[in-house]
Amino acid sequence: MPTVLVVIATVVSALAVLLVLAAWRNDHTISSDEGVATAEVLSAGRLRSAVSFVTPDGEMHNPKLGVLYPTNLIAGQRIDVEYSRSDPDLVRVAGRDASVAVVPALSVIVVAWLIAGPSVLLIRRRERAQT
Repeated sequence: MPTVLVVIATVVSALAVLLVLAAWRNDHTISSDEGVATAEVLSAGRLRSAVSFVTPDGEMHNPKLGVLYPTNLIAGQRIDVEYSRSDPDLVRVAGRDASVAVVPALSVIVVAWLIAGPSVLLIRRRERAQT
């Protein structure tokens, strides 16, 4: 049982790190071929917000996965966005970057180990007491 808890905490930690690395990769992709536009927030949620914007070539974009780093957006709001000109569906709120993902990811890692660590110690203590 202790091994299972350690494996679960390790997997959760690895996924949190991968999430931050993916955010930095997306930021690098956007920054290396950056376009800027004003977008309208169509729907706003804590984890996903939909936006639509027009690129300089006159094409309307409504990214299926929404905008990156959508915290504190309100439906109907007009915001500046930065997008990858080679992939306009990859878009983030202007001025925000992967650093906003670090604290939540670290929080997940800390909580996972705060649960797994003491649980493993408790289980091992009980196992030793029974033998």
